[in-house]
Amino acid sequence: MSNSKVMEILGRYESDPGAIISILQDVQEAYRYLPRDVLADVSREINIPLSRILSLATFYKAFSLKPKGRHAFHVCLGTACHVRGAQLVLEKLERELGISAGETSEDLAYSLDAVRCVGCCGLAPVVMVGEEVHGKITQTKVSGLVKKYSR
Repeated sequence: MSNSKVMEILGRYESDPGAIISILQDVQEAYRYLPRDVLADVSREINIPLSRILSLATFYKAFSLKPKGRHAFHVCLGTACHVRGAQLVLEKLERELGISAGETSEDLAYSLDAVRCVGCCGLAPVVMVGEEVHGKITQTKVSGLVKKYSR
């Protein structure tokens, strides 16, 4: 294996198969998704079948086998956000970003996902961009939010 990123990640966990979830989290952070060739390297190095790793990667919603944008927008559609207009916010973001929920822009600048409850119901509707929480988002605030991440 020649991928130094993967070797560094595996080194942190001493190639311990018991740390597979943490390893996958670190791989996703490094690449913004879980590339299949990298997962094959992990599989060989820690002696876990690739099928088992792919099973974990598809079971947990936090993992993605498709590239995500540098700025990952997550629109909460949980009950509190939904009743306060989150669907309209999502539709406005789709128009502003030029992608639908579940997609990533061709230039890998943005991805957009609908999620269920991020735990900030008092701030509904909520949009998370990466780890940043943006509360009380309305359709009129969407353009400014997108502009903030296009700089």
